[in-house]
Amino acid sequence: MATFRKRNGKWQVQVRRQGHDPISKSFINRKDAEAWARQVERGLDQGEIVGPKREADERTLRQLLEHYRTTITPKKKSAYTENYRVLKLQRNSISEELAQALTSERVASYRDERLREVSGETVRCELILLRQVFELSRKEWGLPITRNPVDDVKKPSPSKARTRRVTFSDLRAIAKAIGTFENPLFRQVIMFALATGMRRGEILRAEWGHIDWKQSVLLIPIAKNGHTRTIPLTTRALRILQKLQADQQPSKPIFPISANAVRLSWQRLKKRANLIDLRFHDTRHEAVSRFFEAGLSMPEVALISGHRDPKMLMRYTHLDAAKVAAKLNG
Repeated sequence: MATFRKRNGKWQVQVRRQGHDPISKSFINRKDAEAWARQVERGLDQGEIVGPKREADERTLRQLLEHYRTTITPKKKSAYTENYRVLKLQRNSISEELAQALTSERVASYRDERLREVSGETVRCELILLRQVFELSRKEWGLPITRNPVDDVKKPSPSKARTRRVTFSDLRAIAKAIGTFENPLFRQVIMFALATGMRRGEILRAEWGHIDWKQSVLLIPIAKNGHTRTIPLTTRALRILQKLQADQQPSKPIFPISANAVRLSWQRLKKRANLIDLRFHDTRHEAVSRFFEAGLSMPEVALISGHRDPKMLMRYTHLDAAKVAAKLNG
């Protein structure tokens, strides 16, 4: 099968045949590229052209995904989410095909199939993951392909920035519903997230030894982007920490509760409070927006949130127009 694409003003054509490396050539005109492709295909079919042969690789995409899931995914901070995404890919029929024989056309077909089932953002994340698997397989795991089949597949556009904020009525509903929960730490985790803008994982990894009580700051040794940061603690955040009845040894977690327990508790809370559209990560959006409304500058908010790109920071910021009007009017 021949594939064509225009790059740097030239048409690049590639002819694939099972058991052979792809044969490629570039042309100024597409008609010349098509004529050459037909000639090469005819020559391969009739045995007149002997392309460079390679050993057949019998690994399926499922096997490569499994290798990725067991060797690469556990090293990532997003391991839980990525593990779920890999398992979802493995349940699709595309995973049963030979990885070596997968084409961009087949990947595009998978994309279109998934778009009928889930959001464009979900499909976009799946394609990014699939590309990572093929890149590792091609460069490090010996998969005999010269080009990543995901590279020529158009990805769905990124989703629009989420604008959901945690309102006063949301907090009232949360406070009412959370009173039925046995573990009081769950409520403290939510309040601490709103006071600091920290991610769930950062909160659950925080230890008592990370707090500098004199300076009123908290060290985050490893954030999502791999960088260390130290954030100032508000009076509200300090009050939450001071109220915790816990073993405050330096190596002990401040909130000894598992990520899965928080996730399940959050799901139950949303149902009981009738806040189905609310996400835990919205507490981070809310905190960042409050910091700006309190008069902090962009560098000051970035110091707390850990955003290194101002554009990404602004995606997290959803100011209340009424509060801005109040400032303007003194």
